[in-house]
Amino acid sequence: MRTIHVIVATGIWNLDHLTYRRHRFAEFLQKQQDTEEVIWLCPGQKQMPEVTKLENGIYQWIIGDLGNHKIQRFARFIPCFYQKKLRSLSNYLAEKKGRYLVKLWYTYPALPTLYKIYDWDQIVYDCSDLWAEQLSGKFSILAYLKQRVILKSEQRIVEKASYITCTSSFLKEEIINRMPVYHNKIYTFENGVEYGLFQKQAKNVPLIEKEQLTIGYIGGIKPKLDFNLIQQIAQRRKDWRILLVGPDGTNSSQEFMQLLEESNVHWAGSVPREQVSEYMHTLDIGIMPYKDTQYNKAIFPLKLFEFLAAGKPVIGMNLPSTKEYVEEGVYELLQSGLEVDTFIQACDKMMNIARNQEWEKRRKQLAKTKDWETIFQEIIHINKDRESLGQNKITNL
Repeated sequence: MRTIHVIVATGIWNLDHLTYRRHRFAEFLQKQQDTEEVIWLCPGQKQMPEVTKLENGIYQWIIGDLGNHKIQRFARFIPCFYQKKLRSLSNYLAEKKGRYLVKLWYTYPALPTLYKIYDWDQIVYDCSDLWAEQLSGKFSILAYLKQRVILKSEQRIVEKASYITCTSSFLKEEIINRMPVYHNKIYTFENGVEYGLFQKQAKNVPLIEKEQLTIGYIGGIKPKLDFNLIQQIAQRRKDWRILLVGPDGTNSSQEFMQLLEESNVHWAGSVPREQVSEYMHTLDIGIMPYKDTQYNKAIFPLKLFEFLAAGKPVIGMNLPSTKEYVEEGVYELLQSGLEVDTFIQACDKMMNIARNQEWEKRRKQLAKTKDWETIFQEIIHINKDRESLGQNKITNL
Protein backbone atom coordinates (compact mmCIF):
# COMPACT_ATOMS: atom_id res chain seq x y z
CA MET A 1 0.00 0.00 0.00
CA ARG A 2 1.32 3.45 -0.91
CA THR A 3 1.92 6.08 1.76
CA ILE A 4 0.97 9.71 2.31
CA HIS A 5 3.45 11.52 4.56
CA VAL A 6 2.43 14.67 6.48
CA ILE A 7 5.37 16.68 7.84
CA VAL A 8 4.79 19.39 10.46
CA ALA A 9 7.33 22.12 9.72
CA THR A 10 8.31 25.49 11.19
CA GLY A 11 7.25 27.58 8.22
CA ILE A 12 6.78 27.67 4.46
CA TRP A 13 9.30 25.71 2.37
CA ASN A 14 11.46 28.71 1.38
CA LEU A 15 10.92 30.72 4.57
CA ASP A 16 14.55 31.80 4.98
CA HIS A 17 16.04 30.12 1.88
CA LEU A 18 17.97 27.63 4.03
CA THR A 19 17.79 23.85 3.75
CA TYR A 20 17.35 22.12 7.09
CA ARG A 21 17.09 18.49 8.14
CA ARG A 22 13.30 18.58 7.67
CA HIS A 23 13.65 19.72 4.05
CA ARG A 24 16.04 16.89 3.26
CA PHE A 25 13.81 14.36 4.97
CA ALA A 26 10.79 15.56 3.00
CA GLU A 27 12.76 15.20 -0.26
CA PHE A 28 13.94 11.77 0.83
CA LEU A 29 10.37 10.60 1.48
CA GLN A 30 9.20 12.15 -1.78
CA LYS A 31 11.50 9.93 -3.85
CA GLN A 32 10.65 6.65 -2.09
CA GLN A 33 8.88 4.17 -4.39
CA ASP A 34 5.95 3.61 -2.04
CA THR A 35 5.25 7.33 -1.48
CA GLU A 36 1.99 8.65 -2.89
CA GLU A 37 2.55 12.23 -1.76
CA VAL A 38 4.29 14.39 0.83
CA ILE A 39 2.41 17.21 2.55
CA TRP A 40 4.44 20.03 4.12
CA LEU A 41 2.09 21.23 6.87
CA CYS A 42 3.21 24.57 8.23
CA PRO A 43 2.16 27.86 9.79
CA GLY A 44 2.04 30.86 7.50
CA GLN A 45 0.47 34.23 6.87
CA LYS A 46 -3.31 34.34 6.50
CA GLN A 47 -3.24 35.84 3.01
CA MET A 48 -1.20 32.97 1.54
CA PRO A 49 -2.96 30.20 -0.46
CA GLU A 50 -3.85 27.25 1.75
CA VAL A 51 -2.49 24.55 -0.57
CA THR A 52 0.28 24.89 -3.16
CA LYS A 53 2.17 22.27 -5.14
CA LEU A 54 5.87 23.11 -4.98
CA GLU A 55 8.30 22.61 -7.86
CA ASN A 56 9.67 19.47 -6.19
CA GLY A 57 6.19 17.90 -6.16
CA ILE A 58 5.65 18.34 -2.42
CA TYR A 59 2.32 19.87 -1.36
CA GLN A 60 2.61 22.88 0.95
CA TRP A 61 -0.42 23.11 3.25
CA ILE A 62 -0.61 26.29 5.33
CA ILE A 63 -2.35 26.70 8.68
CA GLY A 64 -2.81 30.45 9.01
CA ASP A 65 -1.19 32.15 11.99
CA LEU A 66 -3.23 34.21 14.43
CA GLY A 67 -1.44 37.25 13.04
CA ASN A 68 1.81 38.27 11.38
CA HIS A 69 3.54 39.52 14.52
CA LYS A 70 6.17 37.23 16.05
CA ILE A 71 4.52 37.33 19.48
CA GLN A 72 1.35 35.77 18.01
CA ARG A 73 3.15 32.54 17.13
CA PHE A 74 2.23 31.12 20.56
CA ALA A 75 -1.16 30.27 19.02
CA ARG A 76 0.48 27.46 17.01
CA PHE A 77 0.76 25.46 20.23
CA ILE A 78 -2.72 26.08 21.71
CA PRO A 79 -5.59 24.04 20.15
CA CYS A 80 -8.37 26.62 20.49
CA PHE A 81 -6.53 28.90 18.06
CA TYR A 82 -5.92 26.41 15.25
CA GLN A 83 -8.22 23.36 15.58
CA LYS A 84 -10.91 24.63 13.20
CA LYS A 85 -8.24 25.43 10.60
CA LEU A 86 -7.43 21.72 10.38
CA ARG A 87 -10.87 20.78 9.01
CA SER A 88 -9.93 20.94 5.33
CA LEU A 89 -6.91 18.70 5.93
CA SER A 90 -9.06 16.33 7.98
CA ASN A 91 -11.62 16.11 5.17
CA TYR A 92 -8.89 15.58 2.57
CA LEU A 93 -7.33 12.71 4.51
CA ALA A 94 -10.74 11.17 5.20
CA GLU A 95 -11.17 10.74 1.45
CA LYS A 96 -7.91 8.76 1.35
CA LYS A 97 -8.76 6.46 4.26
CA GLY A 98 -8.43 2.76 3.51
CA ARG A 99 -6.57 3.36 0.22
CA TYR A 100 -3.29 4.64 1.65
CA LEU A 101 -1.16 4.49 4.75
CA VAL A 102 -1.00 7.96 6.28
CA LYS A 103 1.93 8.90 8.52
CA LEU A 104 2.52 12.04 10.56
CA TRP A 105 6.05 13.38 11.08
CA TYR A 106 6.56 16.21 13.57
CA THR A 107 9.76 18.23 13.02
CA TYR A 108 8.39 21.11 15.10
CA PRO A 109 6.22 20.73 18.23
CA ALA A 110 3.26 22.80 17.00
CA LEU A 111 -0.32 21.63 16.35
CA PRO A 112 -0.15 18.99 19.13
CA THR A 113 -3.74 17.80 18.70
CA LEU A 114 -3.32 16.66 15.10
CA TYR A 115 -3.73 13.11 16.41
CA LYS A 116 -7.46 13.85 16.79
CA ILE A 117 -8.20 14.61 13.13
CA TYR A 118 -7.21 11.25 11.66
CA ASP A 119 -6.51 7.65 12.62
CA TRP A 120 -2.80 7.92 11.73
CA ASP A 121 -0.90 4.78 10.86
CA GLN A 122 2.12 6.27 12.59
CA ILE A 123 3.19 9.42 14.43
CA VAL A 124 6.90 10.25 14.76
CA TYR A 125 8.57 13.24 16.42
CA ASP A 126 11.97 14.22 14.98
CA CYS A 127 13.38 16.63 17.57
CA SER A 128 16.22 18.87 16.37
CA ASP A 129 16.21 21.70 18.93
CA LEU A 130 15.34 22.72 22.47
CA TRP A 131 12.35 24.54 21.06
CA ALA A 132 11.29 26.07 24.37
CA GLU A 133 14.67 27.78 24.96
CA GLN A 134 15.70 31.24 23.76
CA LEU A 135 18.38 31.27 21.04
CA SER A 136 20.07 34.22 22.74
CA GLY A 137 19.96 32.63 26.18
CA LYS A 138 18.34 35.77 27.64
CA PHE A 139 15.50 35.45 30.18
CA SER A 140 12.22 37.35 30.21
CA ILE A 141 8.71 36.78 31.52
CA LEU A 142 7.47 36.46 27.94
CA ALA A 143 10.17 33.87 27.21
CA TYR A 144 9.15 31.92 30.33
CA LEU A 145 5.48 31.85 29.30
CA LYS A 146 6.45 30.76 25.79
CA GLN A 147 8.58 28.00 27.29
CA ARG A 148 5.68 26.61 29.35
CA VAL A 149 3.33 26.59 26.33
CA ILE A 150 5.84 24.83 24.05
CA LEU A 151 6.84 22.25 26.66
CA LYS A 152 3.19 21.30 27.18
CA SER A 153 2.68 20.98 23.43
CA GLU A 154 5.82 18.88 23.06
CA GLN A 155 4.74 16.60 25.89
CA ARG A 156 1.45 15.81 24.14
CA ILE A 157 3.32 14.96 20.93
CA VAL A 158 5.79 12.69 22.74
CA GLU A 159 2.92 10.88 24.45
CA LYS A 160 1.23 10.13 21.14
CA ALA A 161 4.36 9.41 19.08
CA SER A 162 5.19 5.88 17.99
CA TYR A 163 8.82 6.86 18.51
CA ILE A 164 11.03 9.94 18.83
CA THR A 165 14.32 10.66 17.04
CA CYS A 166 16.71 13.33 18.37
CA THR A 167 19.64 15.02 16.67
CA SER A 168 21.85 14.84 19.77
CA SER A 169 22.28 12.73 22.90
CA PHE A 170 21.71 15.90 24.94
CA LEU A 171 18.24 16.30 23.41
CA LYS A 172 17.46 12.65 24.03
CA GLU A 173 18.42 12.94 27.70
CA GLU A 174 16.42 16.15 28.08
CA ILE A 175 13.24 14.45 26.88
CA ILE A 176 13.90 11.36 29.00
CA ASN A 177 14.48 13.53 32.09
CA ARG A 178 11.11 15.23 31.58
CA MET A 179 9.21 12.11 30.51
CA PRO A 180 11.14 9.01 31.70
CA VAL A 181 8.24 6.67 31.01
CA TYR A 182 8.93 7.00 27.26
CA HIS A 183 12.67 6.27 27.37
CA ASN A 184 12.36 3.05 25.34
CA LYS A 185 11.00 4.83 22.26
CA ILE A 186 13.59 7.63 22.00
CA TYR A 187 16.59 7.37 19.65
CA THR A 188 19.51 9.58 18.58
CA PHE A 189 20.27 10.28 14.90
CA GLU A 190 22.71 13.14 14.39
CA ASN A 191 22.57 15.44 11.39
CA GLY A 192 24.23 14.43 8.15
CA VAL A 193 25.40 16.03 4.94
CA GLU A 194 24.51 16.10 1.26
CA TYR A 195 28.05 14.97 0.51
CA GLY A 196 27.97 15.21 -3.29
CA LEU A 197 26.82 18.84 -3.19
CA PHE A 198 30.02 19.94 -1.44
CA GLN A 199 32.36 18.42 -4.00
CA LYS A 200 31.45 21.16 -6.48
CA GLN A 201 33.79 24.15 -6.65
CA ALA A 202 33.25 27.51 -8.36
CA LYS A 203 33.41 26.99 -12.11
CA ASN A 204 34.41 30.47 -13.20
CA VAL A 205 35.67 33.45 -11.16
CA PRO A 206 35.76 33.25 -7.35
CA LEU A 207 32.70 34.56 -5.54
CA ILE A 208 35.01 36.73 -3.43
CA GLU A 209 38.56 37.88 -4.06
CA LYS A 210 41.02 35.53 -2.33
CA GLU A 211 43.92 37.58 -1.04
CA GLN A 212 43.80 36.85 2.72
CA LEU A 213 43.29 33.97 5.09
CA THR A 214 39.53 33.52 5.09
CA ILE A 215 37.58 32.05 7.98
CA GLY A 216 33.83 31.91 7.89
CA TYR A 217 30.40 30.73 8.94
CA ILE A 218 27.70 29.60 6.51
CA GLY A 219 24.11 29.23 7.70
CA GLY A 220 21.39 31.24 9.41
CA ILE A 221 22.78 34.37 11.08
CA LYS A 222 20.98 34.06 14.43
CA PRO A 223 21.33 35.27 18.05
CA LYS A 224 22.90 31.93 19.01
CA LEU A 225 26.18 33.14 17.43
CA ASP A 226 28.75 35.03 19.52
CA PHE A 227 28.97 38.26 17.48
CA ASN A 228 31.13 39.93 20.12
CA LEU A 229 33.80 37.22 19.78
CA ILE A 230 33.74 37.44 15.98
CA GLN A 231 34.14 41.22 16.17
CA GLN A 232 37.13 40.90 18.50
CA ILE A 233 38.76 38.46 16.06
CA ALA A 234 38.16 40.91 13.21
CA GLN A 235 39.73 43.75 15.20
CA ARG A 236 42.77 41.73 16.29
CA ARG A 237 43.47 40.17 12.89
CA LYS A 238 42.97 42.83 10.26
CA ASP A 239 44.93 40.61 7.87
CA TRP A 240 42.14 38.00 7.96
CA ARG A 241 38.85 38.07 6.08
CA ILE A 242 35.76 36.87 7.96
CA LEU A 243 33.03 35.66 5.61
CA LEU A 244 29.42 35.25 6.77
CA VAL A 245 26.91 33.65 4.41
CA GLY A 246 23.22 33.33 5.23
CA PRO A 247 20.05 35.32 5.93
CA ASP A 248 19.87 37.72 8.87
CA GLY A 249 17.80 36.02 11.57
CA THR A 250 18.67 38.65 14.19
CA ASN A 251 16.21 41.27 12.95
CA SER A 252 19.18 43.58 12.33
CA SER A 253 20.33 43.38 15.96
CA GLN A 254 22.79 45.96 17.25
CA GLU A 255 25.47 43.31 17.83
CA PHE A 256 25.26 42.05 14.25
CA MET A 257 25.16 45.54 12.72
CA GLN A 258 28.24 46.57 14.72
CA LEU A 259 30.09 43.48 13.51
CA LEU A 260 29.40 44.38 9.90
CA GLU A 261 31.10 47.76 10.40
CA GLU A 262 34.47 45.99 10.58
CA SER A 263 36.29 46.44 7.27
CA ASN A 264 37.42 42.80 7.06
CA VAL A 265 33.99 41.29 7.72
CA HIS A 266 32.07 40.38 4.57
CA TRP A 267 28.38 39.36 4.73
CA ALA A 268 27.09 37.76 1.53
CA GLY A 269 23.49 37.54 2.72
CA SER A 270 21.19 34.73 1.65
CA VAL A 271 22.42 32.67 -1.31
CA PRO A 272 20.79 29.93 -3.43
CA ARG A 273 21.29 26.35 -2.28
CA GLU A 274 23.44 25.51 -5.29
CA GLN A 275 25.90 28.31 -4.43
CA VAL A 276 26.53 27.22 -0.82
CA SER A 277 29.25 24.79 -1.88
CA GLU A 278 30.99 27.47 -3.95
CA TYR A 279 31.17 29.82 -0.97
CA MET A 280 32.34 26.93 1.21
CA HIS A 281 35.33 26.43 -1.07
CA THR A 282 36.42 30.06 -0.69
CA LEU A 283 37.12 29.41 3.02
CA ASP A 284 40.35 28.26 4.58
CA ILE A 285 38.71 27.38 7.91
CA GLY A 286 35.06 26.91 8.86
CA ILE A 287 34.04 28.39 12.21
CA MET A 288 31.03 27.71 14.46
CA PRO A 289 31.33 30.37 17.22
CA TYR A 290 28.25 29.62 19.31
CA LYS A 291 27.34 31.24 22.63
CA ASP A 292 27.34 29.25 25.86
CA THR A 293 23.57 28.71 26.20
CA GLN A 294 21.27 25.84 27.05
CA TYR A 295 19.88 25.96 23.51
CA ASN A 296 23.31 25.52 21.94
CA LYS A 297 24.20 22.63 24.22
CA ALA A 298 21.45 20.60 22.57
CA ILE A 299 22.01 21.28 18.89
CA PHE A 300 24.08 19.33 16.39
CA PRO A 301 24.99 21.92 13.73
CA LEU A 302 24.48 21.06 10.08
CA LYS A 303 27.59 23.06 9.28
CA LEU A 304 30.08 20.61 10.83
CA PHE A 305 29.84 17.87 8.20
CA GLU A 306 29.23 20.38 5.42
CA PHE A 307 32.57 22.07 6.12
CA LEU A 308 34.28 18.70 6.35
CA ALA A 309 32.66 17.45 3.13
CA ALA A 310 34.28 20.43 1.38
CA GLY A 311 37.61 19.39 2.90
CA LYS A 312 37.75 22.35 5.27
CA PRO A 313 39.01 22.15 8.88
CA VAL A 314 36.53 23.36 11.50
CA ILE A 315 36.71 25.19 14.82
CA GLY A 316 33.58 25.07 16.98
CA MET A 317 32.67 26.59 20.31
CA ASN A 318 30.17 25.58 23.02
CA LEU A 319 28.85 22.58 21.07
CA PRO A 320 29.19 19.57 23.42
CA SER A 321 27.15 17.38 21.07
CA THR A 322 30.08 17.45 18.62
CA LYS A 323 32.88 16.49 21.03
CA GLU A 324 33.28 12.92 19.75
CA TYR A 325 34.37 14.29 16.36
CA VAL A 326 37.30 16.28 17.73
CA GLU A 327 40.39 15.22 15.80
CA GLU A 328 43.68 16.93 15.07
CA GLY A 329 43.64 18.64 11.71
CA VAL A 330 39.92 17.97 11.33
CA TYR A 331 37.88 19.55 14.11
CA GLU A 332 38.75 21.49 17.27
CA LEU A 333 36.14 22.25 19.93
CA LEU A 334 36.61 25.21 22.27
CA GLN A 335 34.65 25.89 25.45
CA SER A 336 33.18 29.02 27.04
CA GLY A 337 35.23 31.52 28.99
CA LEU A 338 38.10 31.58 26.52
CA GLU A 339 40.01 34.69 25.53
CA VAL A 340 39.81 35.81 21.92
CA ASP A 341 43.52 35.00 21.60
CA THR A 342 42.72 31.32 22.23
CA PHE A 343 40.37 31.25 19.24
CA ILE A 344 42.94 33.04 17.09
CA GLN A 345 45.66 30.60 18.13
CA ALA A 346 43.38 27.68 17.22
CA CYS A 347 42.90 29.21 13.76
CA ASP A 348 46.64 29.76 13.34
CA LYS A 349 47.34 26.16 14.29
CA MET A 350 44.66 24.82 11.94
CA MET A 351 45.87 27.03 9.09
CA ASN A 352 49.24 25.27 9.06
CA ILE A 353 47.54 22.06 7.86
CA ALA A 354 44.36 23.45 6.29
CA ARG A 355 45.45 22.73 2.71
CA ASN A 356 47.35 19.53 3.37
CA GLN A 357 45.94 16.91 0.99
CA GLU A 358 46.13 14.06 3.49
CA TRP A 359 44.22 16.01 6.12
CA GLU A 360 41.70 17.14 3.48
CA LYS A 361 41.17 13.51 2.51
CA ARG A 362 40.55 12.57 6.15
CA ARG A 363 37.97 15.35 6.60
CA LYS A 364 36.07 14.25 3.52
CA GLN A 365 36.31 10.62 4.59
CA LEU A 366 34.63 11.42 7.92
CA ALA A 367 31.89 13.49 6.28
CA LYS A 368 31.15 10.78 3.74
CA THR A 369 30.10 8.40 6.54
CA LYS A 370 27.36 10.87 7.52
CA ASP A 371 25.39 10.96 4.30
CA TRP A 372 21.71 11.91 4.71
CA GLU A 373 20.53 8.94 2.65
CA THR A 374 22.11 6.49 5.10
CA ILE A 375 20.69 8.30 8.15
CA PHE A 376 17.16 8.43 6.79
CA GLN A 377 17.28 4.79 5.74
CA GLU A 378 18.21 3.92 9.33
CA ILE A 379 15.28 5.94 10.66
CA ILE A 380 12.91 4.07 8.37
CA HIS A 381 14.50 0.81 9.49
CA ILE A 382 13.52 1.63 13.09
CA ASN A 383 10.06 2.40 11.79
CA LYS A 384 9.73 -1.06 10.23
CA ASP A 385 11.19 -2.84 13.25
CA ARG A 386 8.68 -1.23 15.59
CA GLU A 387 5.83 -2.04 13.23
CA SER A 388 6.82 -5.72 13.21
CA LEU A 389 6.97 -5.74 17.02
CA GLY A 390 3.57 -4.09 17.30
CA GLN A 391 4.95 -1.07 19.19
CA ASN A 392 3.38 1.67 17.08
CA LYS A 393 -0.21 1.58 18.25
CA ILE A 394 -1.70 5.07 18.42
CA THR A 395 -4.66 5.98 20.60
CA ASN A 396 -6.87 9.04 20.25
CA LEU A 397 -7.72 9.46 23.91
